[in-house]
Amino acid sequence: MARIAFILLCHKNPDAIIRQAAQLTAAGDCLSVHFDASSDAADYAMLQDALADNPNVTFAKKRVKCGWGEWSLVQATLHAIEAAVDTFPHASHFYMVSGDCMPIKSARFAHQFLDQHDSDFIESFDFFDSNWIKTGFREERLVYRHFFNERTQKRRFYTALVLQQKLGLTRKIPDDLEIMIGSQWWCLRRRTVEALLAFIQERPDVMRFFRRTWIPDETFFQTLVRHLVPGREIECRTLTFLMFTDYGMPLTFYNDHYDLLLGQGAFFARKISAEAAALHERLGALYVSDQLDFTISDEGRRLFQFLTGRGRIGRRFAPRFWEQETTLGRSRELMIIACKKWHVAKRLVASIREHTDVPAIEYLFHEQDALLPDLGGIETTLEKRARHKRALMRMVFEHFGSDRLVICLDTSSLDLMSDFFTDRANVRLLEIECDFDDAYLIGHARRVGLAGPQAGDATLDRLLPTIRHDMVFERDSIRDAKFPNMTRISQTGSLDANAHAIAQFLSVNMDVALRLAETPHLFVD
Repeated sequence: MARIAFILLCHKNPDAIIRQAAQLTAAGDCLSVHFDASSDAADYAMLQDALADNPNVTFAKKRVKCGWGEWSLVQATLHAIEAAVDTFPHASHFYMVSGDCMPIKSARFAHQFLDQHDSDFIESFDFFDSNWIKTGFREERLVYRHFFNERTQKRRFYTALVLQQKLGLTRKIPDDLEIMIGSQWWCLRRRTVEALLAFIQERPDVMRFFRRTWIPDETFFQTLVRHLVPGREIECRTLTFLMFTDYGMPLTFYNDHYDLLLGQGAFFARKISAEAAALHERLGALYVSDQLDFTISDEGRRLFQFLTGRGRIGRRFAPRFWEQETTLGRSRELMIIACKKWHVAKRLVASIREHTDVPAIEYLFHEQDALLPDLGGIETTLEKRARHKRALMRMVFEHFGSDRLVICLDTSSLDLMSDFFTDRANVRLLEIECDFDDAYLIGHARRVGLAGPQAGDATLDRLLPTIRHDMVFERDSIRDAKFPNMTRISQTGSLDANAHAIAQFLSVNMDVALRLAETPHLFVD
């Protein structure tokens, strides 16, 4: 049976650490603590006294003063690892945690999982080719020597960096190492940790290199594990669930996130709010329970991106000057069908093709495989279509040799609609208003990845009101825009009312409009 030795780096709040130690060791696991040497000595003494009688807790024999982005964080981790290896000979795995971490699975579940997976769990992406670093330094982290802390000694940090750049004082990466990068929250097998400690003794050149690397806790272990362990024995992921805001700050979890956290494919979550007392209590009890039946949906990041993105609708970068100065053509008619249920719009488009001579294209700005002609490459990706939308539409008009064209847009595309309505062409809009029952909303959430196939009722209950509100918001935003030449058909509308709206939209007679309004199964899901 797997036995975990947790590696805990902390610097404050001894009461919380004492509680965390009791929770993590209650199921037979171990804990090795490094308490920052720059922290209050009385707090450290309190911590040692409170945990002295717990045989499953040990302390790093050496303490260092830690600073964000510095080698000191790696050194502190190594001291804690060495203490754990010496003190807990039966520990099979070493798991990095912080004081803000809490378990989101039972210890029994974690042990069983580790017994079944003979792997190291650590993010380990190519430093140069991956997109793991979103902003800030990349090569500068490695090729220059960093002597000062950017946060506490900003002036010295940048003076030293600029001086090295001007003098060309770069350094060489060790020849046999491929630098990797990833999260500092890992879980490693004992043999991997022992191999890593032996490597450190054998390779002082590698230690010298990383000591002057910026933010080495994101590269040191990630690089050495990949160097020492066959790739087939590495799972490139972390077993700690964490998310970041748009501003690069860790997202904090509160009492009402319990069900969400249990649905993630991880053992721990970071950061748990210190004020979330109920969540701490429930997760602590969960860890020592025998629960094994967890429904893993892994929709946490998708949900966060969806929910936080709602407030950003309508924001966009300024249009490029060549798009501002172009037009579809004064004599052309662009007819837009806006509908959330794509299958409904597609049925109407098929009828338009059948009963009229107006060319029609389905969701060309939303579906990669929308039926588009060869337009010289501008049509190859959705990004290109959106970036050069007016040029694309002009080319489509020219391809069909028609001054009239029907396209479909999702109701979320208010920016596209607004852009087209500022054109000199004659632009008209037909909104298709559909009903959305819970079954459709659940299916929609799963189709777009907001909820996994195993998402539980509690997750769906939280999600459905937001999705429904989102769809109502999109509809209201379109109507609030007060576009000219806008008509509407409705699932609950009469055949005659829908036909009149279609006739106005397409400029066709009522006989044709009635045949279109009578499209078989138009609103059926």
